[in-house]
Amino acid sequence: MGKNNVRYLTTREKIIANMTSESWECIPHVAYTYEPDVTKLIDELKLLNSSKKGEKITINTLVIKLICEGLKVAPEMNAHIDFNRRLVRGKVTEFEDISITMPMLCVDGNMFTVNMKNFGNKNLDEMTDYINDVNRKLEKTHFDTILFSVAMEYSMKGLKKAQFMRLIYRIISGYTGKNRIEKLRGQKKKDYNAIPDTDKLTYKDVTQGSITVTNVGSLWKDQRGHLTLIEIIPPQVAAIGIGAAQDMPAVIKNENGEKVIAIRKILPLNICIDHRALDFDKVIPFMKKFDEICENPKIIHTWVN
Repeated sequence: MGKNNVRYLTTREKIIANMTSESWECIPHVAYTYEPDVTKLIDELKLLNSSKKGEKITINTLVIKLICEGLKVAPEMNAHIDFNRRLVRGKVTEFEDISITMPMLCVDGNMFTVNMKNFGNKNLDEMTDYINDVNRKLEKTHFDTILFSVAMEYSMKGLKKAQFMRLIYRIISGYTGKNRIEKLRGQKKKDYNAIPDTDKLTYKDVTQGSITVTNVGSLWKDQRGHLTLIEIIPPQVAAIGIGAAQDMPAVIKNENGEKVIAIRKILPLNICIDHRALDFDKVIPFMKKFDEICENPKIIHTWVN
């Protein structure tokens, strides 16, 4: 028998494992696969980019903008829940600002989750600049250092809820064994601290946003199929998974008003909601707004500088 390959979870993987485990343990997920026709939208984006000076707008940025527009008419999805199951009491806080928690692909091939702050009030150029700036900062960011801050924040929240044993176990995990956090020390720590916050990500850049959006379509554009379920990260009440735009048969009306089958660009979106916080009817305005923009995409020309 050949030798097995064993590796230990990184700090990033431990945090993801903890949050996703909590998600499946605590949240009653409701999932829906939404398939908007983005044929006209993509054509209009090509037209916009052909006449645009400066950096072009990606389909990823445009879809995020549409998601933000949808959330404006479905504010119940842009919220956090605080629920105490033992006492059977809680509250839901809807946010005016739309801040998107979004995984980013780093230069080392790993994913790192960043909070895209106040995206609801940004146009396409401002979104593009923000994402480019995050990518620039990623190159100089020491991930274990920033993730240690995240882990400490979760530990302090647990301490406030009298979860003493959880805190003790996390301290043991973080400082002992092969799963311990690799912190910077000595001169390396001094050099890293000397990097200004304008050139690296800080704890504020990875704090919890109001909703999570994951773009798996950007990882492999030629994929076939779609997400069926994506975890909601507590205390958020919704998550959206973006697939890859695919050529698919669809029923449309031709110039004579007759229904025909045609090849269209379909963008599968997986929408998940926390059933404790909202019912599916609260998602319908989001999808209607998305459809409205896809059918009348000329509005995107007003979303640039």
